[in-house]
Amino acid sequence: MNTRSEPVRIDKWLWAARFCKTRSVARQLVQSGKVQVDGQRCKPSKTVTVGQTVRCPRGHDIYDVVIRALSEHRLSAPLAQELYEETPESIARREKEAELRRVNALYNPHPDHKPDKKERRQLIKFKAQ
Repeated sequence: MNTRSEPVRIDKWLWAARFCKTRSVARQLVQSGKVQVDGQRCKPSKTVTVGQTVRCPRGHDIYDVVIRALSEHRLSAPLAQELYEETPESIARREKEAELRRVNALYNPHPDHKPDKKERRQLIKFKAQ
């Protein structure tokens, strides 16, 4: 694995660790304040080092990870997973939230088909009441 010892920008690290598909998406994620380094919001140019804690959203889940290695280059998925270690609290929280989503899906209506024009009008009329 081609890792570095000097600090790396957080947006490059998120991209290299495969938390984001592109660097521009990683940059936008950091700029929007959704990524925290050691509990603090940061800018995309923030440099990270080994041992720091990063909180980052990925899909419906929020990952709390500890940086184990640094890389400026995007790696294959198995190598990218070696760049970080997820905390046990984060794993437990993600599993609990996934279970809640599965249970909640049972109570959501699952129609057999999309509503046609007449049914859509009836829905709109019903919601307007």
